[in-house]
Amino acid sequence: MSAADTASPPRRRPTSPRSGRGGGLGRLGAARELGVLLALAALVAVTAASNSRFLSAQSIQDVLLSAAILVVLAVGQTLVIVTRNIDLSVGSVLGLAAFGTGELLSSAPGTPIPLALLFGLGLGALCGVVNGALIAAARVPALVITLGTLYVFRGVDHSWAAGEQINAADMPRGFLDFGTATLLGVPVLALLAVAVLAVVATYLRSYRGGRELYAIGSEPTAARLSGIPVGRRVFGAFVVSGALAGLAGVLHAARFGTVDATVGTGIELQVVAAAVVGGVAIFGGSGSAYGAALGALLLTTIGSSLAVLRVDPFWQQAVVGGLILAAIGLDRLLAARVAGRPGRRRVLHGA
Repeated sequence: MSAADTASPPRRRPTSPRSGRGGGLGRLGAARELGVLLALAALVAVTAASNSRFLSAQSIQDVLLSAAILVVLAVGQTLVIVTRNIDLSVGSVLGLAAFGTGELLSSAPGTPIPLALLFGLGLGALCGVVNGALIAAARVPALVITLGTLYVFRGVDHSWAAGEQINAADMPRGFLDFGTATLLGVPVLALLAVAVLAVVATYLRSYRGGRELYAIGSEPTAARLSGIPVGRRVFGAFVVSGALAGLAGVLHAARFGTVDATVGTGIELQVVAAAVVGGVAIFGGSGSAYGAALGALLLTTIGSSLAVLRVDPFWQQAVVGGLILAAIGLDRLLAARVAGRPGRRRVLHGA
């Protein structure tokens, strides 16, 4: 037996979502993102044609301010969804961080804004640790765990608030100004969301840990056999998702100034919708943070456009639901096309 026969097989490297085995899917994903961008442009054009004030500086700032919070949440959710998991607790984490930040600033008005941001990040990361630890220890689907922690964190929020509401008058003026401040006409909150987006997108695309998240979502068993620390990577994704939800809670408190125990209720569905509509495959292994951000911007713009066009709010929910169904159906179609190509193996679960 030769040395070549006894040598261990080469270790498979996790593939980038836009190269190697997943290159075809990456190109199709880029087409999805372009489609969302075109849909956004068409929506803006139609709305502006109906009401020119929709493109006023104030209107654009309002849309960007509203989108900033959803973008931060959707980017964090992307890290979880590409690993074939989901985090339904982000709305409750946002609410808990928003009220905690309001409580901190009302009791200590001199707290610097960076410290308030770190407080929200830390509180959210702690919630993410709880989610990640429970999923790793119990080996129960993330859908079940985070559905439970959604109610647990909301219960903690209600217990902490005890029916109290923190108003803008209770918080320092500097913090409230931060929520509406602009730099060269662009809201500071939107710039902060772009910074978060750039960091997460760079990590997913250019770093080994990010590429391994895609490998886990594509084939968890194969990823584990190839030596990828699946449990640690998934745990980290939930911690970051929680931290960004906590950051979004601080941004919410700064943006609206009034917080109580109901803040963020139901927003988790919008977050998942933004990611899925933006091309993040609900079956894992595909998608990008940029696509999720575009999805968040599209959903926010839909809400503003329908209000300008005086369309019944019910239709906003119907349109979003239709977009989710269309996105999931397209994911299945793209996965089937990629899997059906000669020499290609499955790149998405269920394909």
